[in-house]
Amino acid sequence: MSSAAGPPEPGRVPSPPGGHPLRLVRPHSATSAALPSLPVVDETSAGGLVVRRVEGVAQAAIIARRNRAGRLEWCLPKGHLEGTETPEEAAVREIAEETGILGSIIAPLGVIDYWFSGDDRRVHKVVHHFLLRALGGALTVDRDPDQEAEDAAWIPLANLPVRLSYPNERRLAEAALEALAEQV
Repeated sequence: MSSAAGPPEPGRVPSPPGGHPLRLVRPHSATSAALPSLPVVDETSAGGLVVRRVEGVAQAAIIARRNRAGRLEWCLPKGHLEGTETPEEAAVREIAEETGILGSIIAPLGVIDYWFSGDDRRVHKVVHHFLLRALGGALTVDRDPDQEAEDAAWIPLANLPVRLSYPNERRLAEAALEALAEQV
């Protein structure tokens, strides 16, 4: 792998932020002709922002987890739908598992749709996000069955754009601020 000080090794390009190493592919080389096409897998997840008000300030429960490169990133709790769950049911369950907070859906926030590749497949991921009102519970990551969440924190909604790692999730936080302002 390349270091920040020198050029990448032959056949390698620097990793994108939050990504894993990429290979340099020359369109007309023998190497690119031999690359197998990867199967495509569709995945659906759900999660979102569970909020509470403390002394008039809206706060959201967010989690910290490691990305594929091993860096700690703050993000919204979310996870795969199980069985016949609806996105709404999965969002409530995943948020409770990853933050310890039980919530009730107020409104949909939006859908994030993206692609990523693993060693053996390309994944088309669709994540449904909802705005939820906190009903109870205690902030903890101890109930996360996958043990992906390393930490959880209540963050003022106004501070989420500087705290969340992903631009799409920062936009969802802004949408949550607008939705909550309309309720007042």
